[in-house]
Amino acid sequence: MRFQIRFVARFLVLMSPSFLFSENVPHWPQFRGPNATGIAEQQAAPVEFGPDKHLLWSQTVPPGHSSPAIWGNRVFLTGFDKDNRKLELICLSRETGTVLWRQAIAAAEIEKVHQVSSPASATPVVDGERVITYFGSSGLAAFDFEGKQQWTLPLSIPKTRFGSGTSPIIAGDLLILNRADNEEGYLLAVDRRSGKIAWKQAYSATMGRQAESYSTPVIWKDQIILHRAGVIDAYDLKDGKRRWWLNAATTGTSTAVSDKDTIYVASWFPFGEADQMVPLPDFTTLIKQYDKNGDNQISESEFPADMAAVRRPDTPDVPGATIFVKPFFKAVDQNKDGLLQEVEWKLVGENVAKAKIDHGVLAFKPAGEGDVTASVVWREKTAIPEVPSPLLYENRLYLVRNGGIVTCLDAQSGKLIYRARVGAGGPYYSSPIAVGSKIYVASGEGTIVVLSAGDNLNVLARNSLGEEIFSTPAVAAGTLYVRTVRQLYAFGGK
Repeated sequence: MRFQIRFVARFLVLMSPSFLFSENVPHWPQFRGPNATGIAEQQAAPVEFGPDKHLLWSQTVPPGHSSPAIWGNRVFLTGFDKDNRKLELICLSRETGTVLWRQAIAAAEIEKVHQVSSPASATPVVDGERVITYFGSSGLAAFDFEGKQQWTLPLSIPKTRFGSGTSPIIAGDLLILNRADNEEGYLLAVDRRSGKIAWKQAYSATMGRQAESYSTPVIWKDQIILHRAGVIDAYDLKDGKRRWWLNAATTGTSTAVSDKDTIYVASWFPFGEADQMVPLPDFTTLIKQYDKNGDNQISESEFPADMAAVRRPDTPDVPGATIFVKPFFKAVDQNKDGLLQEVEWKLVGENVAKAKIDHGVLAFKPAGEGDVTASVVWREKTAIPEVPSPLLYENRLYLVRNGGIVTCLDAQSGKLIYRARVGAGGPYYSSPIAVGSKIYVASGEGTIVVLSAGDNLNVLARNSLGEEIFSTPAVAAGTLYVRTVRQLYAFGGK
């Protein structure tokens, strides 16, 4: 199986423009490297590192959630200066960290994003000749390696609840963009050299929303695979035609991974797992605790502000991680008398129970066209990550969830190999990567845990950088590049 994974990885490299250049040129050209696999198999990076250990250089950078994209002696990433409302692309020397040039990206208005997100969330993509950026605030723009603008494709700010989360990718001569928009979302293919639109495919409605999605597209065979709210679907690379789809309980956040014949997607849903749901008190308990005037009813002012129906585990300080009941008081008050009676509260409990829908990691082998839901070969319903993408490495699928819970599954059967905490808690936004025979997982609180790949949990090191981490690390020529909220670090050496 390891040979097969290497063969597929090699095939995907040949499908990209990188085959035009020497394989000796260091490159990590997009989000999570080639085809978003997160794998740098033939490399080695330091296991123990930090500001005072194996540090090659560090550079202060503006806040942003994009990951480094690397080609040759160039490192590219984007940033957002909140005070000056400024978006920019930054180019640094891969060897020294020196800023070589910066390019401001014009935007008449800045996209509204979730409180823990950033208007600079999309990782740039490079093809050896140019670097292409995507901002929800402005659209696409291409620059050569000296910072000269090659082309732009302005796009209106998408209508989303939480802002853009996707990154552009390159497939042959095309740049592919998952353009999520709740009213008119579409998949876009652009000539990477000229910026001219090659084709545009509108999305279908899912889960009552037109096209909510935060994932980055991946290429599988001749198809573009997308993880969107309520569905995983595939589009023909040559013309954008929708080929097949698989319905799922998911918000469409993480990016898919694949091998020769199987696609793996972590479908996550707020009501998808028992430990995310908070038991609500019965009406008698509600009255006993909160009925201040003794009328056996609960007014809006009496209703507790901190009562939750859903709470993401291990995220007590993350805005929006908990769904509170009180904001829905008027909807719960069906007779509109400003009070909750027992029959209304009972209905709340029934509706919350109905909202429980199993989510999970899906492994499926799509064939043909249309609905391929029957192609699911296994699913795992426990400890599913919301944001981090799965890592498929050496016939094992690795997942990391909030709290630092790592799950290792047999990729062929879905059998649980192990599930354990790695000793770095809090929320997780970064996706795991594999470097050589080691797995790197970065916590949102700033600790990167290094694990041995294999059938047992073996923590090799816990490396604290002292700052929050939202982006996924990058690897090139044996150097690990890590972006925190204020710094870009390069770690190297044994």
